[in-house]
Amino acid sequence: MTPWILWCLLLLTVLPLPAAQTAGSGSVQGKVCVIPIREDIGTPLVFLVRRGVKMAIQGGAEVLVLDMDTNGGSVDRTEEIIEILGQFKGRTLTYVNRRAFSAGAFIALATQKIYMSPEGVIGAAAPIMVGPGGGVENLNPTVEAKMSSAVAAMVRASAEKNGHNLDVADAMVRKSRALVIEGEVLNKEGEILTLTSQGAAKRYGNPPKPLLSAGTFPTLDDLLKSVESGVESRIVVEPTGWEQVGSFLGSQAVASLLLLAGIVGLYIEFKTPGFGLPGILGLTSFGLYFLGGYIAGLSGAGWALVFFLGVVCVGLELFVFPGTFVAGITGVLLMIVSLVMALVDTYPQPGSLIPSLPEGDFLLLPAKTVVIAFLGAAAAIAILNRFLPKTSLYGHLVSHTASGSATELAFEHTRQALLGREGVTTSALRPGGKGRFGDEWVDVISRGEMIDKGVRVKIVGFSGVEAVVEPLT
Repeated sequence: MTPWILWCLLLLTVLPLPAAQTAGSGSVQGKVCVIPIREDIGTPLVFLVRRGVKMAIQGGAEVLVLDMDTNGGSVDRTEEIIEILGQFKGRTLTYVNRRAFSAGAFIALATQKIYMSPEGVIGAAAPIMVGPGGGVENLNPTVEAKMSSAVAAMVRASAEKNGHNLDVADAMVRKSRALVIEGEVLNKEGEILTLTSQGAAKRYGNPPKPLLSAGTFPTLDDLLKSVESGVESRIVVEPTGWEQVGSFLGSQAVASLLLLAGIVGLYIEFKTPGFGLPGILGLTSFGLYFLGGYIAGLSGAGWALVFFLGVVCVGLELFVFPGTFVAGITGVLLMIVSLVMALVDTYPQPGSLIPSLPEGDFLLLPAKTVVIAFLGAAAAIAILNRFLPKTSLYGHLVSHTASGSATELAFEHTRQALLGREGVTTSALRPGGKGRFGDEWVDVISRGEMIDKGVRVKIVGFSGVEAVVEPLT
């Protein structure tokens, strides 16, 4: 496939994400994008932040603001959010509306400036272990030390990158670190640093610098009026509720299961007459798979269109141009590429219609998901081929999935009409393939031997829905 075709397919995937709300004068091309952090740090919030960052880039925002009020949450999801924030190349701010505890403090330190409300509090960022019942479990000292060290390294890297006080960042994570500045004990050894708005804004050093907060403002609007006085419009990213659904559909395990169900469902549909339950199951599974990627804010919904084009190409290979392989191979490649890219996190590039191309882990994890699903589907199909035709379930599938007059009785009449007919193979049988018998195209299979394309054969029986043939001598 030529490079320009690949670029065209990539452009198909750049469909807009759910629209943001805008406030103030001016067009949607806002100068400031506000993302609310109003819940525990988890997968739904990752999706919200990802969507917000992409909206900010697409909308031409110069400043990204996190409006924060959270008790914290998962360290793993926090790392994801920090990576996503790194995709935004403009200025980043955090406004601590009330609380930025634990993981919330980590995320705040990943922005260039931190501002607070008068009642704002930030800190208490030591890692904890949550038990199965939701309570906090005591950590083994060795495990606690390892977790604290790993988290402290991540927090220090963010603080150093954005010019925040490294000692403050350390004291928020490590109980072993006291914080003493200019003879004032801000945090005792054995405690975790938590700062109020006054303490965070207090200045130390020569020249004096604020400890952590760049300023205190009663509301976010006051902050934007004071710090971003040139704001003409604002993009406000609102939770849609779909993030909760996406947190389920977008997980690697569920995505693999949806792919497996989709492949097996369509395979059974091809092997049974009419259109019914297996086909509906297959198409629904693929639809949910692409929906999960879209809700997660990953690649655009256009990859579902690319997948559909792949299915059309495979259909052309099977029913219109059998044995040519060009349409079939093209279709399979389009389907595989679309399945992988539907889970790849790509970002708009300012001034370009082409999104950023995936690399490293951004491409490896989706590829693993697809490979696992295909391996599982191959095993399931092998088992179905061997045992399904011998079960009563197969009879029900054929009867209930056939539409109109294509019932089990009609299908039996069709088999009897084909039995004994002579025709020619339209593809090599290894051992399965296609054959033409008069005006009819039939799925055929040999008794185990390989039969070349163009060989005259005779139908001598049936294995499931496939006609068993043998070459004419």
